Amino acid sequence: MNRQAEESQTLSCNIDEVFSRFSGARGDLIPILQEIQAVEGYIPAEAMSLTARFLNIPESRVYGVATFYAQFYLARQGRHKIRVCLGTACHVRGGRRIMQAVKRRLGISPGETTEGYEFTLERVACLGSCALAPVVVIDDTIYGNMTVARIEHLLDELEEQDRVEAGETTEEGAS
Repeated sequence: MNRQAEESQTLSCNIDEVFSRFSGARGDLIPILQEIQAVEGYIPAEAMSLTARFLNIPESRVYGVATFYAQFYLARQGRHKIRVCLGTACHVRGGRRIMQAVKRRLGISPGETTEGYEFTLERVACLGSCALAPVVVIDDTIYGNMTVARIEHLLDELEEQDRVEAGETTEEGAS
């Protein structure tokens, strides 16, 4: 079985498990999409088709809901999500420099994901933490009073953590 077929089979099993928790009522659409995204990390096109069939609604309605809400992603996201605030307070206090540093370091622009699906970069208008400006959220952790040096250090830590979790060793760690 090729990789695409394996992924499709895994998706179908995951989706069936999600559907098992719902009655199939039309009001289940958003909670189903939320659960699919929680399991898959995004909402694949095939999942939207399966959801439309399960709820007996047009695929266009599922797609319309999935694209209307900013919480839903139609493309695979990175393991780590980096949100850089560029609202007024953050912009005035250097948010643009932070964004430029992250873009340069990761080689991606806002809305993109690195090739190995390690990082997704997002530009946000406001995180509601203006007193801490400039603010960056990495995964679910808020970092205030951000500087270019600090974001570089945080990215170093994340990359090192990922290497350790993958069982890789660093030059210094190898004897």
